[in-house]
Amino acid sequence: MLSKEKQIKRVVIKIGSSSLTSMHGEISRRKLEKFAEQIVELKDAGYETAVVSSGAVAAGYRKLGCLDRPSSLPEKQAAASIGQGLLMESYSELFLSHGYVASQILITRSDFSDEKRYGNMHNTMNVLLERGIIPIINENDTVTVDRLRFGDNDTLAAKVAGLIDADLLIILSDIDGLYDSNPNDNPGASLLERVHSITPEIEAAAGGSGSAVGTGGMKSKIQAVKIAMAAGIDSFLGKAGTEHILMEAVEGRAKGTYFNPEPDAFNLDNQKQWIAFHSGPEGKVTISSHGIEAIVDHQENLYCSDIQEVKGRFKDGAVVRILDEEGKEIGLGRINYSNEQLGNKLGNHTAGEELEPAIAQETFVCSRDFKLPALV
Repeated sequence: MLSKEKQIKRVVIKIGSSSLTSMHGEISRRKLEKFAEQIVELKDAGYETAVVSSGAVAAGYRKLGCLDRPSSLPEKQAAASIGQGLLMESYSELFLSHGYVASQILITRSDFSDEKRYGNMHNTMNVLLERGIIPIINENDTVTVDRLRFGDNDTLAAKVAGLIDADLLIILSDIDGLYDSNPNDNPGASLLERVHSITPEIEAAAGGSGSAVGTGGMKSKIQAVKIAMAAGIDSFLGKAGTEHILMEAVEGRAKGTYFNPEPDAFNLDNQKQWIAFHSGPEGKVTISSHGIEAIVDHQENLYCSDIQEVKGRFKDGAVVRILDEEGKEIGLGRINYSNEQLGNKLGNHTAGEELEPAIAQETFVCSRDFKLPALV
């Protein structure tokens, strides 16, 4: 089920490689047609849909001359450059046959970490969705290096859902949903139909990748769901091959697992989402117990008088890690001073004289509230 009284209008759909390709690793026209027809069904019903689609490497490696999925980065990137075009051509043809236009958006992690590009993506996708276009989104595998990868399209889909303020994230793969234990090892494992929070027990039940074609297992899907839940977005995990799975998912009656944030949970606005998930902290500041009490417990601004140590080089406006006196991270925040300015202020300030906070409450994200792996 979806959150009570929640109106679903904008949906992000993530489809995995194994759900789009044949047993030989090439695009399955039959699978792609069935998937496209379901998206058209959503569009006809008035839903705005964005699709995060895997499959570029799987679709292209055969035509590159590889018998098996390549393992080296250059071959993967070359295969993606072939497969992405094939994948997009198929999507465009199928949607045009139903009167809808598809657009292609290729993203790297650095597109999210750069705040201006992040804003440009937000604006572009809003225009596309509002005008009835279907964005087809994938990681730009052709140019992305390992250290700048999302890791899998589950994470990318969750970040896209937050970027465009989606109402529902649907993750489809070859998995029925989240079980209380690995169903491959335990025939008596039970499907969890509804989850309100990701507990350590749930994380422990998440296994590895279930397919040789795909790259994301249950663990990556749980991490993606965490990101969506922090933004107040419902998520659904189900099996791609199920008939009418998309329409049933948005109507709250599909077989699978629904992840619903608690109604009173903290939700991150768009600015805090960028700080928490995309910014890439540039330095560290250690603050006093009084500062922690102010910014965490009383939700007040943090002033220079509570900063005890500064590490790293950064300019004013950068995002930094905020640590307690024992070195434990308590959150991330946008700092209003450079490291040099802060260094000059340490020991030379009076709390009562401070006008501009070092970190304002509206640009602070507390990791103790969200406990998210993305706060790294």
